[in-house]
This record gives sequence, C-alpha cells and structure tokens, in this order.
Amino acid sequence: MYCKTLFQTICRQTHRLYHRSVAYNANTQAATKAKIPDRFVQAVIDIVGNENVSTTDAVREQHGHDESYHVTSPPDIVAFAENTDHVSQVARLCNNHEVPLIPFGSGTGLEGGINALKGGLCLDLSKMKKIVSVNAEDFDCTVEAGVTRVTLNNYLRDTGLTFPIDPGADASLCGMCATSASGTNAVRYGTMRENVLNMEVVLPDGRVIHTAGKGRRTKKTSAGYNLTNMFVGSEGTLGIITQATLRLHGIPEATISAVCSFNSVQEAVDSTVQILQMGISIARIEFLDEVSVDACNRYSKLDMKVAPSLFFEFTGSSDTLDKQAEVVKDIASMNGGSEFKWASDPEERNHLWKARHDILYACMALRPGSKPYSTDVCVPISNLPEVIVRSKEAIQKAGVIGPIVGHVGDGNFHVFFPTDRSNPEEVKKISDVSVYMAEIAMELDGTCTGEHGIGMGKRGLLQREIGDTGMEVMRQLKKTFDPKGIMNPGKVFFE
Repeated sequence: MYCKTLFQTICRQTHRLYHRSVAYNANTQAATKAKIPDRFVQAVIDIVGNENVSTTDAVREQHGHDESYHVTSPPDIVAFAENTDHVSQVARLCNNHEVPLIPFGSGTGLEGGINALKGGLCLDLSKMKKIVSVNAEDFDCTVEAGVTRVTLNNYLRDTGLTFPIDPGADASLCGMCATSASGTNAVRYGTMRENVLNMEVVLPDGRVIHTAGKGRRTKKTSAGYNLTNMFVGSEGTLGIITQATLRLHGIPEATISAVCSFNSVQEAVDSTVQILQMGISIARIEFLDEVSVDACNRYSKLDMKVAPSLFFEFTGSSDTLDKQAEVVKDIASMNGGSEFKWASDPEERNHLWKARHDILYACMALRPGSKPYSTDVCVPISNLPEVIVRSKEAIQKAGVIGPIVGHVGDGNFHVFFPTDRSNPEEVKKISDVSVYMAEIAMELDGTCTGEHGIGMGKRGLLQREIGDTGMEVMRQLKKTFDPKGIMNPGKVFFE
C-alpha cells in the first residue's frame, strides 16, 4: 500500500513538473524566433571567420538537440571555434551583449544539455582536435576540446597506454569532463572526476583559467580550492572547457570476458559484492535484465539465455587471470549462476562488448520507429536489488517497454524506453516511471543520476536531492562565475 501511495504521489508531482517543463520549453522556443542582429553575426564572423559561422536551419537544428528525448531547441547562430582565443573572444562578445552561449562537443548527451532553450549562440568545439601532449612516463596527456575518446586511444595505441573511461558513445573528452561521464570501466578506473588532473577553462567574460595552474599535471595537490572538480560536471553552465589534462593507464597484459545468467537480480548482485570483496582484478561487471538480453540476442545475433545476466571482463597477468576467473565462476555458481561462457579471443570479446555498447540501438529495435527515452540512477550496491525490482514493477504497471542495463559494480543502472514521442500519454507514463525510479534511489541513499547529468530533464529532481540550502549555494556559485546568466541557460536550474 505504501509503495502504491508513493507511486501515485510521485506521478502527481511529475505531472506538475512535466507541464511546467512543457510550458517552459514553449516559452523559450518562442524566444528563439527573435533574430540576433546582423551586426552581432558580423562580429562573430570577424572573430572565427566566415567559413566558421552558420545561421542555416539545418546546422541550427543539428546543434539544437542531443540524443535524448527532448524536443529540438535550435540556437540562432552556430560558430565553430578553432582555438582557445576564438572561444575567449566569442565568450566576451556574448557576455557584453548578454547573448546566451551554449558549448557543443559531440552532441551525445542524454539529458538535453545542449538544447538552446533561449536561443543564442552555440559554440561548436569539434575543430579543436589537437592532442597537445602525451607524457608516457608520467601516465598523462593533454587534449583540446574536440578530441574524442576513440581518437585519443587510437593515438595512444603504440605507447602501451589507454584512456579507459568509456561511456559507450565516442564522446568528446572535454564534454565528458563537463558531464562527469563514466561507463562500463568505472568499477576499476573510476569516473572522469577521478581522472582529470587539470583543465583550461574560458569563463563567461572571456578570461582563461587553468584549474590547477598552468602546466600543472601532478597526481595530487592540496593547493587551494579544488577548481578542477568544480568544473567537472558543471554541464557548460560555469564556463567552456577548452583543454583537459587526463590520467592514462597501462594496457593490461591479458584480458578475458565472460557471461553468466542468474535466476534473479538478487543472485547477480550478491555475486558482484562477493567478487569485489575478494579483491579480484575485474575491469567491468555489467548487469542486463531479461528484456535487455532478449534485445541483445535479436540485434547482435547472440544466443544468451534470456534471464538476468552479468557480463564480466577480467584483466591482469596471464599467470593469475585463469585462477581469478575460476574463483569468479565458483562464486557465481554458489549464487545460482549458470551457463558461464568465456571469451578470450579478442574478436570474440570485442563482439560481446560491442553488443553491450549497442544496447541502446538494440532496445530501440524492439519497437521500430521509436526514439530513446533514457534515464539512470545510482545507489549503494547493497540497495541495487530493491531499486531494480521496484523499478521493474513500475515499468510493468505502466505497460511500457523498459529494458534495464546496469554498471552493477558501482550501483548505477539505466533504463532505455523505446518511445513514441508523438504520443503525449505514453511520454507522460514513461516520465512518471523515470521520476519514481529517481525517488526510490534517493529514498535508498542514492542519486537521481549517476552518469547522464541533470541537463534540462532532471532539474526538479536535483532540487529534491540537494535540498533548498544546497541549491542556494549552487546558484550563488553560478552567479559568481556567470553574473549575466549567459552560460547554457535553463540547465541544472529552473530559471
């Protein structure tokens, strides 16, 4: 009865937030129709060059949305920066004219973080593609804003090093800093927050700072405030990240992968906790519910048992890897695990993990023509079974398709809803379930988002998670860095 009452209460709250958001979007989209003066456009051209400015509908539309369910909100003008000086001058120009400024990396976000809710200028950083330095002996590198994860790892291929943070998409690394991204390797290597040493940031007034001091790349520091982690996860609301100095890691000597199915979520999580307690060198532990497994089988031509399953990846020396894998197999078997399948051949392993990374497309293929409505939450690992079970109950009650995929090693999981965006009733049902999941997570000492960020989709949930005083402090920080409110307006906070 309590769960039913809570669910109904959350649905009513979500309904109000949803309509508030719809009204907000309608008003702000109407504002984008106000054209930016020609003299402003010319001033942008004078800074970045005529070839780096566009006001065409196609380019504006492309830069008005990410991969989320949110309706496109195009900017009035798109500019392409080729260096930090371009970014600085454009920021100063926008600040002087109080024109909204939205940074754009690769457009792979999932919470509407690049939608131009108040029009303005979208500054595309994809042409800033220099890998500034690689210090192999120190296990670090510095990259410009347009360098993507795959590009960096291809460049590092002959060094024996890798940058392991893998959100799935080939996202820009500075964009990953801005959203505090992580992914399947977080259980071993942490998130972006633990792997960023320094950043070059352009402030809204055009000033350029280095968050740890220019050229600094030490593994630790206790000098002053931690400005680096203030900008990691700031979602383009405090400044524009133009360079990032990142930790690199050695490529393991040997790697093997495995898949194991279970009868329940509880069995899978129990296995995960016991494996982590053993101190086994495991790089990835991914959970897929039976709906996700079925989607993977169909889309990626696999033959896994349609049941709650774990994907494992073990790394280490060849001498110890087989022994560790056997220990994991024994633990899984004691918890009801079955059909343990190994993949040691690189091609076989890559196929397995490509299937995992393609899960979004696999879920959309369950309902051809649908668009993704994706959400994520994170809880302490011990609370993961409860939040997943209650979430599945809510999904089933709503009568929608909601495959669940989790980075079970750190308590984070996602739901990918194949959605008909033209059906408001269906969108509302899914929105209600999404908010209910976040409420369960917060009730169980968790967060409304472990990876996706707040963007425009979870602003109301952030208020409930952080509380009034915490939100007031965040607003004060925003006001300090961006007194005119030009940076990515309408994200993180309702305005």
